[in-house]
Amino acid sequence: MKKQPLKSMMHGAFVLTIAAFIAKILSAVYRVPLQNLVGDEGFYVYQQVYPLYGIAMTLALTGLPQFIAKYVAEQEATPNQSMQLQQLASFVTRLSLLLWALIFFFSQPIATLMGDGALGPSIRVASLTFLLIPPLAMYRGWLQGNLILVPTAISQVAEQFIRVGIILVAAMSFRRLDWSIYQVSQVAMIGSFIGGIVACVILFRYYRQANPKQTNHMSALFIQKTEKTWRRRFFIEGGFVSIYSGYLILLQLIDSFLLVNILEKSGLSPLDARIEKGVFDRGQPLVQLGLVVALALGTSFVPMLTRYLKEKNTSEFLFSARLYLRLTTTIGLAASVGLALVMPYMNYTLFKDRAGNDVLRVFVFSVGLMAIVHGYQSIAQSQNHFRKALKAAAFGLLAKFIFTPLLVYFLGTMGASLAMLLALSVALMALVQQEQPGINAFWREDYFGLRLFLALAVMSMSILLVYGGLTFFFGGVLHRRTALLRTLVGVFVGIVSFGLSLVYLKVFTIEEWAVIPFGKKIVQKVGRKHET
Repeated sequence: MKKQPLKSMMHGAFVLTIAAFIAKILSAVYRVPLQNLVGDEGFYVYQQVYPLYGIAMTLALTGLPQFIAKYVAEQEATPNQSMQLQQLASFVTRLSLLLWALIFFFSQPIATLMGDGALGPSIRVASLTFLLIPPLAMYRGWLQGNLILVPTAISQVAEQFIRVGIILVAAMSFRRLDWSIYQVSQVAMIGSFIGGIVACVILFRYYRQANPKQTNHMSALFIQKTEKTWRRRFFIEGGFVSIYSGYLILLQLIDSFLLVNILEKSGLSPLDARIEKGVFDRGQPLVQLGLVVALALGTSFVPMLTRYLKEKNTSEFLFSARLYLRLTTTIGLAASVGLALVMPYMNYTLFKDRAGNDVLRVFVFSVGLMAIVHGYQSIAQSQNHFRKALKAAAFGLLAKFIFTPLLVYFLGTMGASLAMLLALSVALMALVQQEQPGINAFWREDYFGLRLFLALAVMSMSILLVYGGLTFFFGGVLHRRTALLRTLVGVFVGIVSFGLSLVYLKVFTIEEWAVIPFGKKIVQKVGRKHET
């Protein structure tokens, strides 16, 4: 079995992981100073509206560009490509205008449904980002379809820098200019819109450079009707990628509508309910960071899996799919367990107090579940199994909608964390049920599940022993500096102990270590014999 292509791909995954990690840090870390400056109530206001922006950007930057890029690659150099792209641009524009109009003109009812009528102006501003979907998606998709990837990176980084900069300026104005928390939210959403405009300008310039003599596909926004077959494919394939790319955001959106309302019905005052929601939202950036590696791996594995299927190379496909699931499961569960163990110190370090420690400890296990869900979703995508995977996503969203009110009413925000885990578990079970046994066997093969459990147990015991020793000799944590130090110590001990356990417990086979970046070197460093 030739492994060189897979090995090259894994090295590419490593590079993509680093790039994705940098991007995620930029998009997640700003929430820490934001919460520090505006408090949990101010953080709640921002997070209530954020899912609407997140959905728009998921459509504009991930879901639709991937669909368009695939189409461009398929229709390369065909005479009717330009006209069909214009049709697609027209359809995307009409859809985006519809979404904008629904959110903009119904912003006040939406705010009322969220349990806070004062959110209306922020929702109206957030709706503007839907107007940016057509140019962002079309230009980005066309460039990616022609393998011109630099503009995507530049535009995304520029958008994030401008957005984060304006958000932090707005947060600082909260105290210096005596702004309300709702004004901060409005300016933050304006910053997101401005960042999107800058991204559009950058992409357009690169698009014109790469396409100087051809028709601008955005020049005819309302031309003839899009073919029915393409509309169907657009909703199935484009919807599939969009839903799974923004799955956590959709789950957050359900919380935006339900959580505050249910907390108030359970007996909390409106102010206390909003503060509780703000504390619960602390988990979102932590989950984002925890998922970086798993999501980056999917970006690299999907093309490789698709290639093996086209070549009818079943053995390589199954090997790669199982390896992919082993990697995502390992990384996802390790991140979940590690975050849960260091959470008391990390929460204090980042957010100035220990509020919501237990709730957040449970919530971060969504990293592991979402990583495995994303793994199965990527494999389904490579096989063009869109409908069944969409049904799985729908089952998960339905479970979230059903369980959240019940669990939150009796358990508060702990119920919201449990509802998140239940929703992801339902989606995962549906995905597993539809997948072939040869792929699902990744968990049992070579006792992978047992070996991974033991490695996680070793990591957990190592962190707990170190923390116990630090507490015994130096006492509890009274300052954020001390909390930061213990967080870093816990992360270091967790990484080292888990890494060594992976090797000594033989969680991965020799063949698998051979295609993992630096795998052979890692094995050699700890003295394990290996094969070439």
